[in-house]
Amino acid sequence: MIMDRIALVLAIIGGLNWGSVGIFGFDIVAALFGGQTGGLSRVIYTLVGLAALWCISLLFRERGVVDENA
Repeated sequence: MIMDRIALVLAIIGGLNWGSVGIFGFDIVAALFGGQTGGLSRVIYTLVGLAALWCISLLFRERGVVDENA
């Protein structure tokens, strides 16, 4: 599902950004998009947060069984 992939990519971007903040004290999103309180930065932070919420649903979905004889 395309929405799953988009959410996963956004969650990975968010994770890498937080890793950068934790290790280097550098917020990549804020640096690229006008500071933490900048409008575009806030939109990106919101999208990453929504993507993380969507990814929670991935943990509880049943995966289809793959037919190995096909």
